[in-house]
Amino acid sequence: MALMITDECINCDVCEPECPNDAISMGPEFYLIDPGRCTECVGHFDEPQCVQVCPVACIPVNPAHIESKDSLWAKFRRLQAQASSAQG
Repeated sequence: MALMITDECINCDVCEPECPNDAISMGPEFYLIDPGRCTECVGHFDEPQCVQVCPVACIPVNPAHIESKDSLWAKFRRLQAQASSAQG
């Protein structure tokens, strides 16, 4: 289940540095979450860190990207493998 940032975002800049997968970036009007990189912090933390720090609660589950815990773990492993191969 990738997360998404709604248009209620106030561009406070607290979520982007919290994302361990670099899935959050500034969009044309407010921050966006790349569903291909979002694991809801599976593999890193027990809870999504962006949701924890968001002062306006504008980060729900993206209904267009519903994923199981197993698929989030698979995405985490893929991202880790890509990061390892890029470093080596």
